[in-house]
Amino acid sequence: MPQAEMKVALVRHTLSPEEVVALGARLCYSRARVDDLLERVSSRDQTDFVNRIMSMGHDSVLEHASFTFGIEGVSRVLLAQITRHRLASFSVQSQRYVSYENGFGYIVPPKIAALGEEAKAEFEQQMATLHTWYTAWQEKLGAGEGGNEDARFVLPGACETRMMVTMNVRELRHFFSLRMCSRAQWEIRALATEMHRLCMEVAPSLFANAGPGCLRGACPEGEKSCGKARELREARRKMLEELSRE
Repeated sequence: MPQAEMKVALVRHTLSPEEVVALGARLCYSRARVDDLLERVSSRDQTDFVNRIMSMGHDSVLEHASFTFGIEGVSRVLLAQITRHRLASFSVQSQRYVSYENGFGYIVPPKIAALGEEAKAEFEQQMATLHTWYTAWQEKLGAGEGGNEDARFVLPGACETRMMVTMNVRELRHFFSLRMCSRAQWEIRALATEMHRLCMEVAPSLFANAGPGCLRGACPEGEKSCGKARELREARRKMLEELSRE
């Protein structure tokens, strides 16, 4: 059975998301018709205006733009975490309709891999044992979804899953604030970091200051703070400089 690697693709997003956000905000404060406002936002750079709107906390207009991601090579442990973000849409590979009779991909936690080849081999053997249990239950319960739906109960949290996730910009910024924090679990932090990178390529003004709360002020974790706020701010500054040179 193969060890799975995380892959994230931005499969679709709102066309010109920064302009859409600006259009929504300008409409709130203008007597002009929508067509006139649309021409205005399309003919001028809206970066400064969008930054000003976000600094005012006018976040509702961020909901007009959305991003859809295709994600694979992540664990069911991650799935349990990401689906807590309820203002999002999910389509997830079914363990009822998809059979793992020929094996399942799995994620090896870095701390286990860091223990060395012997530890990693032990983990892989455990995955193989679980697959044996799974196929044994399939044989007893019958083929198809009827057998799969109960045989899957022995599958591990490490089992690979695939999903499509859609979030609007407001929810993405909230997601990044929680899951890019250094105190977040390693796998979902890696996912959030890659999703943020892809968003930055499309709409940098909407996501330049997105991420853990310490990028924008005091660390919200209080006594549980990692103490790395200065390092994180410096890393973000360098990232923005690199993007500006591209």
